[in-house]
Amino acid sequence: MTGSVIVAASFLYLAFLFAVAYFGDKRADAGRSLIASPTIYALSLAVYCTTWTYYGSVGRAASSGLGFAPIFLGPTLVVGLWWFVMLKMVRIGKTHRITSIADFIASRYGKSQLLGGLVTVIAVLGVIPYIALQLKAVSTSFTILTHYPAIVMPAKSETVPWLADTTLYIALMMAAFTILFGTRHLDATERHEGMVAAVAFESLVKLVIFVAVGLFVTFGLFDGFGDLFSRVAEDPSLRHLMSMGAGGNSFGSWFALTLLSMLAVMFLPRQFQVAVVENVNENHLRRAIWLFPLYLLLINIFVLPIALGGLIHFAGQGVDADTFVLTLPMASGHGWLALLVFIGGLSAATGMIIVETIALSTMVCNDLVMPVLLRYRWLALQGREDLSGLLLGIRRFAIVLILLLGYLYFRLAGEAHALVSIGLISFAAVAQFAPAMIGGMYWRGATRPGALAGLSGGFAIWLYTLLLPSFAKSGWLPIEFLQGGVLGTELLRPQELFGLQGLDPIAHSLFWSLFVNIGAYICVSLMRRPNAREAGQATLFVDVFKQSRPAGDAFWRGSARIGDLLPLIGRFIGPERARGAFADYARSRGVAEVEALPADAGLVHFAETTLAGAIGSASARVMVASVVQEEPLGLDEVMNILDEASQVRAYSKRLELKSRELEAATGELRSANERLQELDRLKDDFMSSVTHELRTPLTSIRAFSEMLLDDPRIDLTERKRFLGIIVSETERLTRLVNQVLDMAKIESGHADWHNGEVSLVEVIEQAVASTSQLFKDKDVVLTMDLPESVPIMLADRDRLVQVVLNLLSNAVKFVARGAGRVAIRLRETEEGLRVDVSDNGPGLTQQEQIVVFEKFRQGGNTMTDKPQGTGLGLPISRQIVEHYGGRLWVESVAGEGACFSFLLPCGKSTESTEEAG
Repeated sequence: MTGSVIVAASFLYLAFLFAVAYFGDKRADAGRSLIASPTIYALSLAVYCTTWTYYGSVGRAASSGLGFAPIFLGPTLVVGLWWFVMLKMVRIGKTHRITSIADFIASRYGKSQLLGGLVTVIAVLGVIPYIALQLKAVSTSFTILTHYPAIVMPAKSETVPWLADTTLYIALMMAAFTILFGTRHLDATERHEGMVAAVAFESLVKLVIFVAVGLFVTFGLFDGFGDLFSRVAEDPSLRHLMSMGAGGNSFGSWFALTLLSMLAVMFLPRQFQVAVVENVNENHLRRAIWLFPLYLLLINIFVLPIALGGLIHFAGQGVDADTFVLTLPMASGHGWLALLVFIGGLSAATGMIIVETIALSTMVCNDLVMPVLLRYRWLALQGREDLSGLLLGIRRFAIVLILLLGYLYFRLAGEAHALVSIGLISFAAVAQFAPAMIGGMYWRGATRPGALAGLSGGFAIWLYTLLLPSFAKSGWLPIEFLQGGVLGTELLRPQELFGLQGLDPIAHSLFWSLFVNIGAYICVSLMRRPNAREAGQATLFVDVFKQSRPAGDAFWRGSARIGDLLPLIGRFIGPERARGAFADYARSRGVAEVEALPADAGLVHFAETTLAGAIGSASARVMVASVVQEEPLGLDEVMNILDEASQVRAYSKRLELKSRELEAATGELRSANERLQELDRLKDDFMSSVTHELRTPLTSIRAFSEMLLDDPRIDLTERKRFLGIIVSETERLTRLVNQVLDMAKIESGHADWHNGEVSLVEVIEQAVASTSQLFKDKDVVLTMDLPESVPIMLADRDRLVQVVLNLLSNAVKFVARGAGRVAIRLRETEEGLRVDVSDNGPGLTQQEQIVVFEKFRQGGNTMTDKPQGTGLGLPISRQIVEHYGGRLWVESVAGEGACFSFLLPCGKSTESTEEAG
């Protein structure tokens, strides 16, 4: 495991990453985006997990147990708000061609160059410790691995000469690869699709390798989780790590770290870069909301087992806990696994440094260098038509400078802190962006002076309470600074400011910095109204989702020429790209030639937005203003524009409401009309059925009566038989009339229900007794299958007898004389009491069965298109059964008989009957 082997493996891996990035860029140029996938977008967000996660979380877990968890609990909690907050950030970024977090804040507050420069300074100084962390982790792991199989902790950096320090060359190598990854050409959209693809790939690499180490430690060095945790429980020196308060962690510390990580995952420059600037589709957030927390869960499952395993394995050997992920495989003689661990750590560091430095270099170029060049008219003195090369040069220089500053911090203060502590210093710095960012998206009254005051105050507190103490602990500032504060004033001690004690340094700094930041932001903003430009930008940001918000060109008045705007844009993004962009804009306006474009507010807004993608919104506004004649708008004019937009929005809402009301009313009328038509059809069908049913017994009675009157010679026996038929038909007629009247009462809700305790066994026996003569006359066999007892119901006995009578009468009609079989069965089910009446008649065809079933299901009159002979009994039976909360249905196979069934749920029937009573 020589140094050359490790370096060769590292360069091979980085070359593969570059190949992935190159392939991604080529696909993007061909119009087939490699990153147009929600999964790749979610994996790119995992750039949050750096060497801090890879090495430092284990080190923190070794000293504070579960104290590492808040750093990942915060992002998991805050993603629940991403569909509201992050989605709005993405929409604003796409609408205004936002290129960085500094550009976002500057654009919101009137496109202020001063504000953009302040945000850039905070971001650079705040993130430098985080870059130093990555350099320290890679350098330390490289030095340790070169001594394989021995485990030797590296010497302190201050004892190593600068030119002999491996970390310096690692920083320069990272700078070279960052330049290759992110600044090979200038993109007006500031998107780096190849870089995003490479970051997504390295996220998978570090996850797989870290989980592999976790499995090796848990199930290779130990016999699983149970064995590992039982050993910890038996060791008094380790048992405390299983408690929430291990390592001095209080609930206040947990809360502070959780809040800090919630803010950091949104406002770290690299997170803003991948989440907002590099986003190609807003809907990708849907998958990121659950896949990103899942990634965090997977990469943290083995953090505590590795930390505990390292403490047990290296007890008393002086091995740094931050290196357990690497040293445990080395101590076990698994050199190949140790090399993979180093590659995983290098991957984690590379992904973070590439994205972070690209974001910071963009901010330095657009919000620090460009405003200075514009202020002193240096660009105007340049005779070159294409300044894109100059912009790339500035960004490349910024990348090298930022990495060298990170190395400088590592040399001066990096050795005094663990990896996690260095990372938390950076987290606290970027948390200062939260008030200006969140407030700017939701509060119209926020002003540029308020944002400047809040950011300046919060940054000064962070500098005083966290960054300077880190230098004091390293010996680069007097230690008295920590103990006595400025000028020996105890109230100004940086880690106990104004006498606040009991908090760890991170929670203490976060409290005071955010307190000052938010307080100054709100108070200063309330001191005066936003000016015209601030009010216009506030509306564009706050109302970004509202269709009736005023467009960006609504706040511009003046005159311009296409002959001035086109060359200006071409100087920064290239003449060919500029003409292509203007040509696309001309086609969208329905104009054939670029030169024929009207030089109106829309064209100026388009030019400024296009230029903002290359040099930032604040610098773009200054450059466009240099070639156009703008008429400044007063606050009253801006307010009039906003009032008009509000009136349009209010009118649109009223129109939308009226449209919905009209649509609802139309739907109700349509439903009512359809219902009336259905009722009319049912009435006709019902009257036709009733007429048919009444005509049959009347015809029989008339015919037999005429026979008796016209033929006196009929003998007595035949005469008695005719009279019996007349009586039977008269009873049938009476029953039909009663059924019609009864059904009308039931459907109108005026029927009388005489409820009492009823046994369904007795009901069936009574119905069978009433129809026994009918079965004898037709020589049909009736069989019963009844249990000895069933639950007592509260219902109308006569109504239930009527249901069973109708089903038995219906069954006997369809069976053959002398060969008919009818069976009635009662059984208790989980749903209630079920009665089946089956016969061996011709049954129902599939179409007839569908008709009857549909009428039962819809609650309509089953007489419509009914199978011949079903009569009025089934509709009445359905009404009675449904009154008690039951249901009636039929099952049949043509040629094999039919089975009519009904089910009465005891509980429901009791309740319905009590309400009806």
